[in-house]
Amino acid sequence: MTVIVGLVQQGRVHLAGDSAGASGYQLTVRRDPKVFRNGPYVMGFTDSFRMGQLLHHALQAPHPTGNLDRFMVTTFVDALRTCLKDGGWARKDSEQEEAGTFLVGIRDRLFTVYSDYQVGEPADGYAAVGCGGELALGALHATASLGLRPRQRLTAALAAADHHSAGVSAPYAFTKTPR
Repeated sequence: MTVIVGLVQQGRVHLAGDSAGASGYQLTVRRDPKVFRNGPYVMGFTDSFRMGQLLHHALQAPHPTGNLDRFMVTTFVDALRTCLKDGGWARKDSEQEEAGTFLVGIRDRLFTVYSDYQVGEPADGYAAVGCGGELALGALHATASLGLRPRQRLTAALAAADHHSAGVSAPYAFTKTPR
């Protein structure tokens, strides 16, 4: 289920997501958004609505200080791990912790946080996650040089994933980092 797309454009991170909640062949269009702001961050999640609820409402997102790369892989991930453990969502398998995958934007930087708490930053300035992620990446690549506004590019990426993936459904939600 899901497609979350993000891009860095005009000095901000822009995120968008679909509304599908899928379980097997059952699809529910959810009212609660998969993309949102939490303090100075924008986030968009895949995998579990419970994880997303914790990211949105329980994560005490620390304000970034110093080197942002170092901050994200240490301070931010430590706060994330604590939040997910306290919320009963983090998993442990063979002494290795696992969570879910989501996009997070701060200022003009876009990161992907993977299920092993690895933090990556795409060199292309855009990313997509979820079952429709690869379809959306193709649309983001194809629209990169067309001079479109961020919302137009995100909508094109969501529409491509929606058209070709059974786990993606409108309506779409949008957010962006504060100025």
